[in-house]
Amino acid sequence: MKNGTPSKLLALPILVAALGYFVDIYDLLLFSIIRVPSIRDLYAHLPAAEIDNLITTKGEMIISLQMVGLLVGGIIWGVIGDKKGRLSVLFGSILLYSLANIANGFVTTADQYAWVRFVAGLGLAGELGAGITLVSELTPKEKRGIATSLVAGIGLTGAIVAFFIKEEFAWRTCYFIGGGLGFLLLILRISVFESGMFHEVKKMDVQRGNFWMLFAKWERFKRYLTGILIGLPTWFVIGVLVSFSKEFAKYFGILEPVDPGKAVMYAYAGISIGDILIGFVSQWLKSRKKALYVFYGITIIFMILYFTTQQNGTASGMYWISAGLGFGTGFWAIFVTMGAEQFGTNLRATAATTIPNMVRGMLPLVIILFKYLRETTGSYITGGWITGIIVMSIGLIAVATSKETFGKDLNFVEE
Repeated sequence: MKNGTPSKLLALPILVAALGYFVDIYDLLLFSIIRVPSIRDLYAHLPAAEIDNLITTKGEMIISLQMVGLLVGGIIWGVIGDKKGRLSVLFGSILLYSLANIANGFVTTADQYAWVRFVAGLGLAGELGAGITLVSELTPKEKRGIATSLVAGIGLTGAIVAFFIKEEFAWRTCYFIGGGLGFLLLILRISVFESGMFHEVKKMDVQRGNFWMLFAKWERFKRYLTGILIGLPTWFVIGVLVSFSKEFAKYFGILEPVDPGKAVMYAYAGISIGDILIGFVSQWLKSRKKALYVFYGITIIFMILYFTTQQNGTASGMYWISAGLGFGTGFWAIFVTMGAEQFGTNLRATAATTIPNMVRGMLPLVIILFKYLRETTGSYITGGWITGIIVMSIGLIAVATSKETFGKDLNFVEE
């Protein structure tokens, strides 16, 4: 129990948060999964060689704009979460991205596609942070890591479902299904109750949801910055190595066709398992940071395998390494939980919602770095592994300089 809340009642917010994240991930990763068939369909009137180039260039543009939407939306929803409540975000965000996904089924140009994905990104930005904040505040501190890991672990299977939906339906229908799932989720959301901590802080004379407070003091800004940089490797792995596995396979000399949607599905199967397991590893080690070091190590091992064993390799080898990379980066739940635990109740939703979306929003910068390095070195593969070294080094430094938050009491405010 916590704050007089029976454990059976706590199961409902955990379940609804997990299902919310399931729909969120389905929609978030759907573009990566159907990038190739959707862009090919939009440019079906052009020669095949030209289409192949557009699949890469337009694909990078669309996913970058989606991630910018996530960055902007993270700030908006984070502030709303601390000012109006966690549930306001859970309702508003899912309504926006459900409508955007339905609109996605009607686009006829890549520019339309990109701007609708930007709007979808705005909506998708609120789901995880608000859900993790709510579950963190409702759950006993001794079990917090396991509860949030279950939310992420169950939710991340949305990418697996998205792949199988893509196998059975046209790409436009896949977006319609995502929008429909969102509206079904809104019905479930009605039964969830607000955080008691939020109700308490509403009565206090403190600023709530002031985004600029995160930058007002160096110590607080450092907590925020390290919280963001810890998650950077996840979207390098998913946004570059896995999403563009088709392009890497070409330069590795893999003769079989590699389906990036299938690579994403394998990666997210690994992430889902990793995200559940890391909660128990953190519980066993009594440390968030030690658990992160373990999973960073696994990620590095599979990055090395990605760049050293796939020369003239196989498509199945690419899929299994994608699964290993996914398992290694299955620290998303703990990383977001750490973000929530670092900050007081009056800034918690702002921090926990913006931190993961700042990571997602940094993907365009990572892609720019990758493009610069591959052009400078003259090698797609060399550009990839140098980018990987830079990203992992930044992440390791961030973990080393962050504060341990395992078992931290969350009933405090930021002055």
